[in-house]
Amino acid sequence: MSKDTINDMFDNLKGNFDTEMPKLGHQKRFLDKLQQQNDTIVDTHPNRFNYWKPFLAVAASIILCFSIFTVVQQQEPELMDLASVSPELSQTQSFFTTAIEQELVALEAQRSPETEDMIYDALRELKVLEGEYQMLKIDLTESGNDKRVVYAMIANFQSRIDVLKTVLEHIEEVKNFKLNQNENTTTI
Repeated sequence: MSKDTINDMFDNLKGNFDTEMPKLGHQKRFLDKLQQQNDTIVDTHPNRFNYWKPFLAVAASIILCFSIFTVVQQQEPELMDLASVSPELSQTQSFFTTAIEQELVALEAQRSPETEDMIYDALRELKVLEGEYQMLKIDLTESGNDKRVVYAMIANFQSRIDVLKTVLEHIEEVKNFKLNQNENTTTI
């Protein structure tokens, strides 16, 4: 820019400048206001601790877990078994359950080192049959009392009893064989 343009600009602005002197003590008042602003500290984080917040978090967690448990319980239908189909089948289930328990007691009474493997195998087979029975309960629930599923459940009970009886018979055969061998060796 040339000097003439700047001079022209100042000439045009003449009379618009504030040329008055500030009142006495202006600088001190200005510095006091600045100092007051620096002294005022805004505390955005209170020092007090809210003791109820952890309890609120625990309560929210418990409510959430309870809600999930309730929803899951509502989604799973209760499994049906023979007893839920009819009173006659309830008696049938009770009969088979009692018979299986009696056979298991008899099997445990025969436990010895010689029979341990046979008993272990029988109990393992019973677990397999119990697993199949649980699947049949699901099938019965889904099929709505289908007679084929009811017959399969009864057959499952019979199979369990057959396994236990067969093992007990084998144990008796082993005992008789050992007894006969002991008699033969002592008489010779």
